[in-house]
Amino acid sequence: MRFAVLVFPGSNCDHDAYFVIRNILNSSVDFVWHKEHDLSNYDAIIIPGGFSYGDYLRAGAIARFSPIMESVIKEANDGKPVIGICNGFQILVESGLLPGTLMTNKKIKFLSQNVTLQTETTNSIFTRNLDNGQHLTMPIAHKQGNYFADENTLKKLQDNDQIAFTYAAINGGNPNGSVLDIAGIINEKRNVLGMMPHPERASENILNSKDGIAIFESMIGAS
Repeated sequence: MRFAVLVFPGSNCDHDAYFVIRNILNSSVDFVWHKEHDLSNYDAIIIPGGFSYGDYLRAGAIARFSPIMESVIKEANDGKPVIGICNGFQILVESGLLPGTLMTNKKIKFLSQNVTLQTETTNSIFTRNLDNGQHLTMPIAHKQGNYFADENTLKKLQDNDQIAFTYAAINGGNPNGSVLDIAGIINEKRNVLGMMPHPERASENILNSKDGIAIFESMIGAS
């Protein structure tokens, strides 16, 4: 399976994602600069965390117009797996590939801490190796991670089993005020995942948690 890790001006988790795919999972991976136009040669796409374009306007709002995003949207609509992590989640929302919005955290502070996630669905490329209700520990690092959507959208997410992860009511619970404790969602086709916590930063024991590796292993196992 060949992965593309996108790189925008201000990305700072691209090397973390690359390391996990290449050095831990021994899979093929390339960095792809945001001014490129074609992702057709890749089997999966990772949009990493960071501060694309300095998070001016809104987080992810400028990156959404980078040339590479036309190909991301095309490949996602064709069913290719796409995972957006932290700023990547924000970019996916801004691009319309995922519903809702990500607002400033409830206490208007940048948060950098470990959280505990609860797995809400195993019916996706990204969670097929997990168990319903399984807890995963991994870090967050964001200021605009407060997920919000209107009532109709939230009902649709619930009815269609599109909530991938919530913040569990342990280890501090919901840190940012996200509605329904949402930490990650998937699209209707179930091939696009956006999540605020960082699984790539919880993929080996030296980081005090390797819970995140299961998400990438699920992607590879589904290929």
